Amino acid sequence: MKMLTVKQVAKISGVSVRALHHYDEIGLLKPASIGRNNYRYYGREELLRLQQILLHRELDIPLGDIRAILDDPHFDQLDALRMQREKLAAEAKRYAELVRTIDRTIADLNGDKSMNNADLYKGISPARQAEYEAWLIEKYGGDMPERIELSRRKYASLTDAEKAGIQDELRDIETAWADAMKNGIPAQSTALDPLLARFREWVALMWNKPCPPEAFAGLADLHLGHPDFVSRYEALGQGFSDYHAAAMKAYAARLAG
Repeated sequence: MKMLTVKQVAKISGVSVRALHHYDEIGLLKPASIGRNNYRYYGREELLRLQQILLHRELDIPLGDIRAILDDPHFDQLDALRMQREKLAAEAKRYAELVRTIDRTIADLNGDKSMNNADLYKGISPARQAEYEAWLIEKYGGDMPERIELSRRKYASLTDAEKAGIQDELRDIETAWADAMKNGIPAQSTALDPLLARFREWVALMWNKPCPPEAFAGLADLHLGHPDFVSRYEALGQGFSDYHAAAMKAYAARLAG
């Protein structure tokens, strides 16, 4: 096949030229050759390796681990593709179930069709929650396992109505918070204090213990450090994840000062 330049590879793959240069620098994806003009050129083998890199990234595998996987002498591309297809097919099935759960919940709330309590959680993966809890423990250590268990027990003790009320409160807080950003209120503004106070109270309720200023500021870092939180906040408004964390830190500093 015709050799492609780095710009051509970027265009067909959606990966930026800068990222491709970075992959070259760290030894993750070397070009097939470099011309006299210092242009990088890629062939079919490099395009297939790039596909593997991107598929592994879709499965949330870090770049360093991807390089080790692809450079393993026992790596088999066909086996990898079959495994990736199996994982993605399972995720597609779960997402389809989540869509059905959401549709049924909308119908229930609209009064069109009733829905039993157990069906509220179909498609929601316990493994996803376990993965998040493991990430918290690994990142923060200390008494995090006990704090997670305390929070879990507290939440489990609530009635369905109480759980719904807690989620409604969070939704109201986040909606008003995102609207503040869209209306141009600075993240450091004291105008956000009533919302931030409500959110801090909500956190304390979920933790089943007080949330001191330093812990509130630390929670902001936690939110920015996990892609699930970033995705959640960005869905409320572009740039909201950074705005959200900055507001929390500014409020914690005012409380501590």
